[in-house]
Amino acid sequence: MNAIPFVLAGAQLLIPLASDAAEPGQAQTLNSIGMQLVRIPAGNFIMGSEESADSLAKAFPHLPRKRFENLQDEAPAHPVRISRDFWLGAHEVTVGQFRRFVEASGFVPESIQDGTGAYGYRKDYDPSLTVRGDAFEGRNPRYSWLNPGFAQTDAHPVVNISYADAQSFAAWLSRIEGQHYRLPTEAEWEYAARAGTRTRYHSGDDPASLLKVANVFDADSAVNWPRWTDMALSGHDGYAFTAPVGSFAPNAWGLFDMHGNAWEWVSDWHDDDYYAKSPEVDPQGPATGDARVRRGGSWHTWPFYARASYRNYNEPSSRYTLLGFRVVREISSSGTP
Repeated sequence: MNAIPFVLAGAQLLIPLASDAAEPGQAQTLNSIGMQLVRIPAGNFIMGSEESADSLAKAFPHLPRKRFENLQDEAPAHPVRISRDFWLGAHEVTVGQFRRFVEASGFVPESIQDGTGAYGYRKDYDPSLTVRGDAFEGRNPRYSWLNPGFAQTDAHPVVNISYADAQSFAAWLSRIEGQHYRLPTEAEWEYAARAGTRTRYHSGDDPASLLKVANVFDADSAVNWPRWTDMALSGHDGYAFTAPVGSFAPNAWGLFDMHGNAWEWVSDWHDDDYYAKSPEVDPQGPATGDARVRRGGSWHTWPFYARASYRNYNEPSSRYTLLGFRVVREISSSGTP
């Protein structure tokens, strides 16, 4: 049995790697809208990170050291048990899948419903002339899931999605299929993203390894933000903005874009100190909060922030040109999908 040591309360435990489960990620299915789902096996893993500031500073020399000293919400690293198998989207929800939902249900996404719009890319936009100094223009009614400021096809990940938009999509899928769809918990997301690994990325510790598995901020994206060239991977992944889902290699469990392409909403409220009091079995996150967690990084994300353990968060009403989601379909207690 492969296992990793973990010290807890002075005793060393051996936590079996999730890869010990029978053929993780091998079972796949298509749902009624053609969404590919991968069966994720129940299992154990170590959630979070306690990597030192010195180690991170060495790996990411262009970032100021204070960035590495403000990661308390990733610690303590702690054992987590995912007690039941679940189906997870192999890909992020696409523009085409979200379009089908909107057209079939009549749902109006928040960016359109409240008239304030979303964020988007504009070539001549100058962040230095704005109060927030944000990399993107917004909120502006011209932007929504239909227009993030750059071209997308139905195969690209949908972005500018609020938390309520994502929840409504899952509820609609649940109704039309008679199954229970929802956002993954933060623990389910990290468990699936790691796919049995303990490295910064499922591709290893080296940020350059992302070029094969993730659409993140690299030389192609940096052309549009030259002031951040030092933060970009030096290689080219071929995409200045989002990439069609599945354009890069999957992790060991057959999941694509768990790093990069679009940030993904998860169901948990954010709390800096939650890991210190989190239950070991199926943690659901804090009962209340002001911001929901998002995971995984995006096409515009510097490699440091695309690490498997990194936690970001937004107010639920946020609709941002980097932010999308993927869904879980639960498996009933009888074992049937």
